[in-house]
Amino acid sequence: MGFRTYARRVRNEQLPLARRHTALRCAVGHYCPLGFNATWAYLAATARPSPDLRRDPAALLRALETLEESRAVQLNDVANFAARRHTEKSAGRRTPRASGTANLRGPRWPSETAPSRLGLIAAVADRHSAFQRFPYPDESLSSDAQARALADLHARLDACASSYLRALGRLDVPAKEELVDTIHGIRGLTRPGYAPLNMHVLPWLRFADLVAYAAAAPLDD
Repeated sequence: MGFRTYARRVRNEQLPLARRHTALRCAVGHYCPLGFNATWAYLAATARPSPDLRRDPAALLRALETLEESRAVQLNDVANFAARRHTEKSAGRRTPRASGTANLRGPRWPSETAPSRLGLIAAVADRHSAFQRFPYPDESLSSDAQARALADLHARLDACASSYLRALGRLDVPAKEELVDTIHGIRGLTRPGYAPLNMHVLPWLRFADLVAYAAAAPLDD
């Protein structure tokens, strides 16, 4: 079933609230621009003033409306990109510019207005908690030099995320530069295709990209 089917179920007041809650989670499974868990945290935080989506049908509907509004912007962006690429291909440009695909890659919250600062903080907090529980790479997967680099980058990313959360979504220039440098270091440890170390490092990179997006995004207040 598709996103719209699940959206209708969320709105169906004849269904038990638990089923409507499950339908919203399924809708998020179809559209989760920040990743599933981070998107869910964003929605729960922005469904104020009562973010308990399991027990509050009004909060459930607010969360769905927020998700639908973002999805509509995303679909419009994709349609515009497709039309632009058609024109570029007709002109002989076979490869899209990196700047032209930036809005279609990585975590972001498509919106007609600035994303919610509260929502992004909640998303980062949720993934920061998960990052601290991620299994650490086994020593057999890396050399001594890589192991030292991993330990350093893990600590630096943890510090960057903690700084973002302490600053309530605002980072100063030195902190942003440290985050960019940390991402560059993590990306340098990834390898193309399948590599055992990737299963540990790529989740770090996804989390780092989320923090970077949240730190750079224009805020709603």
